[in-house]
Amino acid sequence: MSNLPFPPPHSDAALHSQQLTSVIRQAIDQAGGAIPFADFMQHALYAPGLGYYSAGARKFGVGGDFVTAPEISPLFSQCLARQCQQIFTALPQGVIFELGAGSGIMAADLLKELANLNCLPSRYLILEVSAELQQRQQATLQAHVPQFCHLVHWLQSLPPQPLKGVILANEVLDALPVQRFCLEAQEVFEYYVSYDETQFIWQCLPTRNELLRTQVEQLRPILPIPYTSEIHLALPSWIQSIADCLETGLVLLIDYGFPSREYYHLQRHQGTLMCHYQHQAHTNPLILVGLQDITAHVNFTALADAAQTAGLHVAGYTTQANFLLACGLPALLSAYDYNDSHYLRLAQQAKMLILPSEMGELFKVMALTRNLEWPLLGFMRDERGRL
Repeated sequence: MSNLPFPPPHSDAALHSQQLTSVIRQAIDQAGGAIPFADFMQHALYAPGLGYYSAGARKFGVGGDFVTAPEISPLFSQCLARQCQQIFTALPQGVIFELGAGSGIMAADLLKELANLNCLPSRYLILEVSAELQQRQQATLQAHVPQFCHLVHWLQSLPPQPLKGVILANEVLDALPVQRFCLEAQEVFEYYVSYDETQFIWQCLPTRNELLRTQVEQLRPILPIPYTSEIHLALPSWIQSIADCLETGLVLLIDYGFPSREYYHLQRHQGTLMCHYQHQAHTNPLILVGLQDITAHVNFTALADAAQTAGLHVAGYTTQANFLLACGLPALLSAYDYNDSHYLRLAQQAKMLILPSEMGELFKVMALTRNLEWPLLGFMRDERGRL
Protein backbone atom coordinates (compact mmCIF):
# COMPACT_ATOMS: atom_id res chain seq x y z
CA MET A 1 0.00 0.00 0.00
CA SER A 2 3.01 2.32 0.11
CA ASN A 3 2.62 3.45 -3.53
CA LEU A 4 -0.98 4.58 -3.18
CA PRO A 5 -1.89 8.19 -4.04
CA PHE A 6 -3.57 8.43 -0.61
CA PRO A 7 -2.39 8.83 2.96
CA PRO A 8 -1.18 5.37 4.01
CA PRO A 9 -3.50 3.56 6.43
CA HIS A 10 -2.32 3.40 10.00
CA SER A 11 -1.00 0.12 11.35
CA ASP A 12 -4.31 -1.11 12.82
CA ALA A 13 -6.13 -0.40 9.57
CA ALA A 14 -3.40 -2.09 7.53
CA LEU A 15 -3.66 -5.19 9.75
CA HIS A 16 -7.42 -5.18 9.37
CA SER A 17 -7.06 -5.04 5.58
CA GLN A 18 -4.57 -7.91 5.66
CA GLN A 19 -7.03 -10.05 7.63
CA LEU A 20 -9.79 -9.43 5.11
CA THR A 21 -7.37 -10.04 2.25
CA SER A 22 -6.64 -13.49 3.72
CA VAL A 23 -10.36 -14.28 3.87
CA ILE A 24 -10.87 -13.29 0.23
CA ARG A 25 -7.75 -15.16 -0.89
CA GLN A 26 -9.14 -18.28 0.74
CA ALA A 27 -12.40 -17.83 -1.20
CA ILE A 28 -10.38 -17.40 -4.41
CA ASP A 29 -8.41 -20.58 -3.71
CA GLN A 30 -11.60 -22.54 -2.99
CA ALA A 31 -13.09 -21.28 -6.28
CA GLY A 32 -10.08 -22.50 -8.26
CA GLY A 33 -8.19 -19.24 -8.66
CA ALA A 34 -10.75 -16.51 -9.35
CA ILE A 35 -14.10 -15.27 -8.05
CA PRO A 36 -16.67 -13.02 -9.79
CA PHE A 37 -16.27 -9.37 -8.91
CA ALA A 38 -19.72 -9.42 -7.27
CA ASP A 39 -18.41 -11.98 -4.76
CA PHE A 40 -15.29 -9.88 -4.15
CA MET A 41 -17.45 -6.80 -3.55
CA GLN A 42 -19.67 -8.75 -1.17
CA HIS A 43 -16.64 -9.81 0.90
CA ALA A 44 -15.02 -6.37 0.78
CA LEU A 45 -18.11 -4.59 2.04
CA TYR A 46 -19.95 -7.14 4.17
CA ALA A 47 -17.65 -9.92 5.41
CA PRO A 48 -18.65 -10.40 9.06
CA GLY A 49 -16.50 -8.26 11.33
CA LEU A 50 -14.10 -7.33 8.54
CA GLY A 51 -16.03 -5.85 5.60
CA TYR A 52 -16.18 -2.10 5.13
CA TYR A 53 -19.78 -1.86 6.38
CA SER A 54 -19.44 -4.59 9.00
CA ALA A 55 -16.35 -3.30 10.80
CA GLY A 56 -15.81 -0.24 12.95
CA ALA A 57 -13.92 2.32 10.84
CA ARG A 58 -15.46 5.79 10.66
CA LYS A 59 -17.21 6.12 7.29
CA PHE A 60 -19.62 9.04 7.38
CA GLY A 61 -19.06 12.77 7.73
CA VAL A 62 -16.03 15.00 7.67
CA GLY A 63 -13.84 12.50 9.52
CA GLY A 64 -14.83 9.56 7.35
CA ASP A 65 -14.65 8.63 3.67
CA PHE A 66 -17.69 10.44 2.28
CA VAL A 67 -20.51 12.78 3.31
CA THR A 68 -24.17 11.91 2.72
CA ALA A 69 -27.01 14.40 2.34
CA PRO A 70 -28.26 14.08 5.95
CA GLU A 71 -24.70 14.83 7.12
CA ILE A 72 -24.55 17.95 4.94
CA SER A 73 -27.65 19.62 6.35
CA PRO A 74 -30.67 19.02 8.60
CA LEU A 75 -32.71 20.56 5.76
CA PHE A 76 -32.57 17.21 3.95
CA SER A 77 -34.29 15.32 6.77
CA GLN A 78 -36.69 18.19 7.44
CA CYS A 79 -37.92 17.96 3.85
CA LEU A 80 -38.09 14.19 4.11
CA ALA A 81 -40.23 14.59 7.23
CA ARG A 82 -42.85 16.46 5.21
CA GLN A 83 -43.15 13.56 2.79
CA CYS A 84 -43.49 11.20 5.76
CA GLN A 85 -46.12 13.50 7.28
CA GLN A 86 -48.30 13.07 4.21
CA ILE A 87 -48.22 9.29 4.67
CA PHE A 88 -48.81 9.40 8.42
CA THR A 89 -51.90 11.54 7.89
CA ALA A 90 -53.48 8.42 6.38
CA LEU A 91 -51.60 5.96 8.62
CA PRO A 92 -51.61 7.58 12.08
CA GLN A 93 -49.94 4.57 13.72
CA GLY A 94 -47.40 4.28 10.91
CA VAL A 95 -43.84 3.03 11.34
CA ILE A 96 -40.59 4.28 9.82
CA PHE A 97 -38.15 1.57 8.79
CA GLU A 98 -34.70 2.83 7.77
CA LEU A 99 -32.23 0.57 5.99
CA GLY A 100 -28.67 1.30 7.07
CA ALA A 101 -28.88 4.44 9.20
CA GLY A 102 -25.27 5.61 8.83
CA SER A 103 -24.28 7.87 11.69
CA GLY A 104 -27.90 8.10 12.87
CA ILE A 105 -28.23 11.79 12.11
CA MET A 106 -31.06 11.33 9.59
CA ALA A 107 -33.10 9.40 12.15
CA ALA A 108 -32.44 12.07 14.78
CA ASP A 109 -33.37 14.98 12.50
CA LEU A 110 -36.43 13.16 11.15
CA LEU A 111 -37.78 12.44 14.62
CA LYS A 112 -37.17 16.03 15.70
CA GLU A 113 -38.99 17.47 12.69
CA LEU A 114 -41.86 14.96 12.82
CA ALA A 115 -42.38 15.95 16.45
CA ASN A 116 -42.56 19.60 15.32
CA LEU A 117 -45.16 18.53 12.75
CA ASN A 118 -47.07 16.57 15.40
CA CYS A 119 -46.87 13.27 13.52
CA LEU A 120 -44.30 11.07 15.20
CA PRO A 121 -44.21 7.44 14.04
CA SER A 122 -45.31 4.77 16.48
CA ARG A 123 -41.88 3.16 16.05
CA TYR A 124 -38.64 3.92 14.23
CA LEU A 125 -36.97 0.69 13.11
CA ILE A 126 -33.37 0.57 11.91
CA LEU A 127 -31.79 -2.37 10.08
CA GLU A 128 -28.07 -2.25 10.86
CA VAL A 129 -25.59 -5.08 10.26
CA SER A 130 -22.68 -3.35 12.02
CA ALA A 131 -22.62 -3.47 15.83
CA GLU A 132 -20.22 -0.52 15.87
CA LEU A 133 -22.52 1.60 13.69
CA GLN A 134 -25.49 0.66 15.87
CA GLN A 135 -23.63 1.99 18.89
CA ARG A 136 -22.78 5.18 17.00
CA GLN A 137 -26.42 5.62 15.98
CA GLN A 138 -27.53 5.13 19.59
CA ALA A 139 -25.05 7.79 20.73
CA THR A 140 -26.22 10.23 18.03
CA LEU A 141 -29.87 9.78 18.97
CA GLN A 142 -29.11 10.09 22.67
CA ALA A 143 -27.21 13.31 22.03
CA HIS A 144 -29.80 14.92 19.73
CA VAL A 145 -33.23 13.51 20.63
CA PRO A 146 -33.04 11.62 23.93
CA GLN A 147 -36.78 12.13 24.45
CA PHE A 148 -37.52 9.95 21.38
CA CYS A 149 -35.01 7.13 21.91
CA HIS A 150 -37.76 4.86 23.24
CA LEU A 151 -39.31 4.84 19.75
CA VAL A 152 -36.16 3.49 18.09
CA HIS A 153 -35.51 -0.25 17.75
CA TRP A 154 -32.63 -1.96 15.94
CA LEU A 155 -33.08 -5.07 13.82
CA GLN A 156 -30.54 -7.61 12.61
CA SER A 157 -32.82 -8.81 9.80
CA LEU A 158 -35.93 -7.68 7.97
CA PRO A 159 -39.14 -7.36 10.05
CA PRO A 160 -40.98 -10.69 10.39
CA GLN A 161 -44.37 -9.06 9.74
CA PRO A 162 -45.30 -6.56 6.99
CA LEU A 163 -45.59 -3.01 8.30
CA LYS A 164 -47.65 0.08 7.61
CA GLY A 165 -45.68 3.26 7.11
CA VAL A 166 -42.52 4.43 5.34
CA ILE A 167 -39.40 2.49 4.37
CA LEU A 168 -36.33 4.67 3.76
CA ALA A 169 -33.13 3.77 1.93
CA ASN A 170 -30.70 6.66 1.45
CA GLU A 171 -27.52 5.66 -0.40
CA VAL A 172 -28.11 1.95 0.17
CA LEU A 173 -28.61 0.58 -3.34
CA ASP A 174 -25.27 1.89 -4.63
CA ALA A 175 -23.51 -0.52 -2.27
CA LEU A 176 -25.27 -3.65 -3.53
CA PRO A 177 -22.70 -6.00 -5.09
CA VAL A 178 -22.71 -5.81 -8.89
CA GLN A 179 -21.60 -8.03 -11.73
CA ARG A 180 -19.06 -6.28 -13.96
CA PHE A 181 -19.05 -7.24 -17.63
CA CYS A 182 -17.35 -6.47 -20.91
CA LEU A 183 -19.33 -6.97 -24.09
CA GLU A 184 -17.12 -7.99 -27.01
CA ALA A 185 -17.98 -8.76 -30.62
CA GLN A 186 -18.56 -12.48 -30.12
CA GLU A 187 -18.74 -12.99 -26.38
CA VAL A 188 -19.88 -11.64 -23.02
CA PHE A 189 -16.94 -11.43 -20.65
CA GLU A 190 -17.17 -11.07 -16.90
CA TYR A 191 -14.66 -9.48 -14.55
CA TYR A 192 -13.26 -11.91 -12.01
CA VAL A 193 -10.78 -11.21 -9.23
CA SER A 194 -7.64 -13.26 -8.68
CA TYR A 195 -4.44 -12.84 -6.64
CA ASP A 196 -0.83 -12.76 -7.82
CA GLU A 197 0.89 -13.24 -4.41
CA THR A 198 1.19 -9.50 -3.79
CA GLN A 199 -2.15 -7.96 -4.79
CA PHE A 200 -5.60 -8.60 -6.17
CA ILE A 201 -5.78 -8.49 -9.97
CA TRP A 202 -8.51 -8.51 -12.61
CA GLN A 203 -9.24 -11.46 -14.87
CA CYS A 204 -11.65 -10.86 -17.73
CA LEU A 205 -13.07 -14.26 -18.70
CA PRO A 206 -16.06 -15.55 -20.66
CA THR A 207 -18.88 -15.45 -18.15
CA ARG A 208 -20.18 -18.63 -16.55
CA ASN A 209 -23.29 -16.77 -15.40
CA GLU A 210 -26.11 -17.46 -17.87
CA LEU A 211 -28.38 -14.78 -16.42
CA LEU A 212 -25.64 -12.21 -16.87
CA ARG A 213 -24.99 -13.42 -20.42
CA THR A 214 -28.69 -13.14 -21.29
CA GLN A 215 -29.15 -9.65 -19.86
CA VAL A 216 -25.98 -8.27 -21.46
CA GLU A 217 -26.88 -9.76 -24.85
CA GLN A 218 -30.16 -7.84 -24.65
CA LEU A 219 -28.10 -4.66 -24.49
CA ARG A 220 -26.01 -5.51 -27.55
CA PRO A 221 -28.13 -3.50 -30.08
CA ILE A 222 -27.52 -0.23 -28.20
CA LEU A 223 -23.90 -0.62 -27.08
CA PRO A 224 -20.60 0.02 -28.87
CA ILE A 225 -18.01 -2.74 -28.87
CA PRO A 226 -16.18 -3.19 -26.56
CA TYR A 227 -18.27 -1.89 -23.66
CA THR A 228 -17.64 -2.31 -19.95
CA SER A 229 -20.27 -1.70 -17.29
CA GLU A 230 -22.18 -3.22 -14.39
CA ILE A 231 -25.48 -5.00 -13.73
CA HIS A 232 -27.21 -5.38 -10.34
CA LEU A 233 -28.39 -8.98 -10.74
CA ALA A 234 -29.31 -9.00 -7.03
CA LEU A 235 -31.71 -6.09 -7.47
CA PRO A 236 -34.93 -8.08 -8.09
CA SER A 237 -34.48 -10.25 -5.01
CA TRP A 238 -33.55 -7.21 -2.89
CA ILE A 239 -36.65 -5.31 -3.99
CA GLN A 240 -38.82 -8.38 -3.43
CA SER A 241 -37.55 -8.64 0.13
CA ILE A 242 -38.42 -4.98 0.72
CA ALA A 243 -41.86 -5.42 -0.87
CA ASP A 244 -42.52 -8.32 1.48
CA CYS A 245 -41.96 -5.91 4.41
CA LEU A 246 -44.67 -3.47 3.34
CA GLU A 247 -48.39 -3.99 3.87
CA THR A 248 -49.42 -0.39 3.22
CA GLY A 249 -47.30 2.67 2.66
CA LEU A 250 -44.31 4.13 0.87
CA VAL A 251 -40.77 3.06 0.01
CA LEU A 252 -38.43 6.00 -0.67
CA LEU A 253 -35.16 5.15 -2.44
CA ILE A 254 -32.60 7.96 -2.70
CA ASP A 255 -29.35 7.35 -4.55
CA TYR A 256 -27.16 8.43 -7.43
CA GLY A 257 -27.82 6.90 -10.81
CA PHE A 258 -29.58 7.11 -14.15
CA PRO A 259 -32.39 5.64 -16.24
CA SER A 260 -31.20 2.71 -18.33
CA ARG A 261 -30.65 4.68 -21.54
CA GLU A 262 -28.32 7.05 -19.67
CA TYR A 263 -26.73 4.32 -17.56
CA TYR A 264 -25.58 2.48 -20.70
CA HIS A 265 -24.60 5.63 -22.58
CA LEU A 266 -21.86 5.64 -25.21
CA GLN A 267 -19.74 7.97 -23.07
CA ARG A 268 -20.05 5.69 -20.02
CA HIS A 269 -18.18 2.83 -21.67
CA GLN A 270 -16.00 2.13 -18.62
CA GLY A 271 -18.97 1.70 -16.30
CA THR A 272 -19.88 3.53 -13.10
CA LEU A 273 -17.78 1.76 -10.49
CA MET A 274 -16.41 4.21 -7.89
CA CYS A 275 -14.49 3.94 -4.62
CA HIS A 276 -14.23 6.43 -1.76
CA TYR A 277 -11.39 6.65 0.72
CA GLN A 278 -10.86 9.64 3.00
CA HIS A 279 -12.93 11.90 0.75
CA GLN A 280 -11.02 10.93 -2.39
CA ALA A 281 -12.82 9.19 -5.23
CA HIS A 282 -11.11 6.73 -7.55
CA THR A 283 -11.92 3.65 -9.65
CA ASN A 284 -9.76 0.83 -8.24
CA PRO A 285 -11.80 -1.47 -5.96
CA LEU A 286 -8.97 -4.00 -5.59
CA ILE A 287 -6.90 -1.91 -3.17
CA LEU A 288 -7.47 -0.79 0.43
CA VAL A 289 -9.64 -3.85 0.94
CA GLY A 290 -12.07 -3.34 3.80
CA LEU A 291 -10.93 0.28 4.22
CA GLN A 292 -12.74 1.94 1.31
CA ASP A 293 -16.28 2.13 0.05
CA ILE A 294 -17.09 0.47 -3.30
CA THR A 295 -20.16 1.65 -5.19
CA ALA A 296 -21.90 1.50 -8.55
CA HIS A 297 -24.54 3.91 -9.80
CA VAL A 298 -28.15 2.71 -9.70
CA ASN A 299 -30.04 1.79 -12.87
CA PHE A 300 -33.43 3.26 -11.97
CA THR A 301 -35.17 1.68 -14.96
CA ALA A 302 -34.12 -1.76 -13.75
CA LEU A 303 -35.19 -0.74 -10.25
CA ALA A 304 -38.65 0.27 -11.46
CA ASP A 305 -39.05 -2.98 -13.41
CA ALA A 306 -38.03 -5.04 -10.37
CA ALA A 307 -40.44 -3.10 -8.14
CA GLN A 308 -43.38 -3.72 -10.44
CA THR A 309 -42.55 -7.42 -10.62
CA ALA A 310 -42.50 -7.45 -6.80
CA GLY A 311 -46.03 -6.01 -6.69
CA LEU A 312 -45.17 -2.40 -5.86
CA HIS A 313 -46.45 0.66 -7.70
CA VAL A 314 -43.85 3.08 -9.06
CA ALA A 315 -45.49 6.24 -7.76
CA GLY A 316 -42.81 8.80 -8.54
CA TYR A 317 -39.31 9.45 -9.85
CA THR A 318 -37.49 12.76 -9.79
CA THR A 319 -34.19 14.45 -9.02
CA GLN A 320 -33.16 15.16 -5.44
CA ALA A 321 -33.40 18.89 -6.18
CA ASN A 322 -37.00 18.61 -7.39
CA PHE A 323 -37.94 16.42 -4.43
CA LEU A 324 -36.49 18.76 -1.79
CA LEU A 325 -37.98 21.86 -3.40
CA ALA A 326 -41.42 20.22 -3.57
CA CYS A 327 -41.13 19.18 0.08
CA GLY A 328 -40.71 22.75 1.24
CA LEU A 329 -37.02 23.60 1.19
CA PRO A 330 -37.62 27.28 0.24
CA ALA A 331 -40.14 27.69 3.08
CA LEU A 332 -37.74 26.14 5.59
CA LEU A 333 -35.06 28.63 4.58
CA SER A 334 -37.41 31.60 4.58
CA ALA A 335 -38.13 31.03 8.27
CA TYR A 336 -34.71 32.59 9.02
CA ASP A 337 -33.59 36.20 8.74
CA TYR A 338 -31.55 36.67 5.56
CA ASN A 339 -28.85 38.48 7.52
CA ASP A 340 -28.57 35.83 10.17
CA SER A 341 -25.37 33.75 10.10
CA HIS A 342 -27.41 30.58 10.61
CA TYR A 343 -29.42 31.39 7.48
CA LEU A 344 -26.23 31.91 5.47
CA ARG A 345 -24.88 28.56 6.63
CA LEU A 346 -28.14 26.77 5.77
CA ALA A 347 -28.26 28.47 2.37
CA GLN A 348 -24.81 27.14 1.54
CA GLN A 349 -25.89 23.66 2.65
CA ALA A 350 -29.02 23.92 0.50
CA LYS A 351 -26.90 24.70 -2.54
CA MET A 352 -24.94 21.48 -2.02
CA LEU A 353 -28.20 19.54 -1.87
CA ILE A 354 -29.91 21.01 -4.94
CA LEU A 355 -27.41 22.53 -7.38
CA PRO A 356 -26.86 20.48 -10.56
CA SER A 357 -23.10 20.71 -10.06
CA GLU A 358 -23.44 19.19 -6.56
CA MET A 359 -26.04 16.55 -5.58
CA GLY A 360 -29.18 18.03 -7.11
CA GLU A 361 -29.22 16.27 -10.49
CA LEU A 362 -27.11 13.14 -10.07
CA PHE A 363 -29.09 11.98 -7.04
CA LYS A 364 -32.58 10.68 -7.77
CA VAL A 365 -35.57 9.85 -5.60
CA MET A 366 -37.94 6.98 -6.42
CA ALA A 367 -41.24 6.35 -4.64
CA LEU A 368 -42.74 2.86 -4.49
CA THR A 369 -46.15 2.40 -2.89
CA ARG A 370 -48.60 -0.28 -1.87
CA ASN A 371 -52.28 0.47 -1.21
CA LEU A 372 -51.72 4.24 -1.56
CA GLU A 373 -53.31 6.01 -4.50
CA TRP A 374 -52.89 9.77 -4.04
CA PRO A 375 -50.21 12.05 -5.53
CA LEU A 376 -47.10 12.31 -3.38
CA LEU A 377 -45.86 15.67 -2.11
CA GLY A 378 -42.27 15.31 -3.27
CA PHE A 379 -43.05 14.43 -6.89
CA MET A 380 -44.74 17.52 -8.27
CA ARG A 381 -42.16 17.36 -11.09
CA ASP A 382 -42.51 13.66 -11.81
CA GLU A 383 -40.02 12.26 -14.35
CA ARG A 384 -41.24 8.68 -14.65
CA GLY A 385 -41.41 9.25 -18.40
CA ARG A 386 -37.59 9.18 -18.47
CA LEU A 387 -37.51 5.62 -17.17
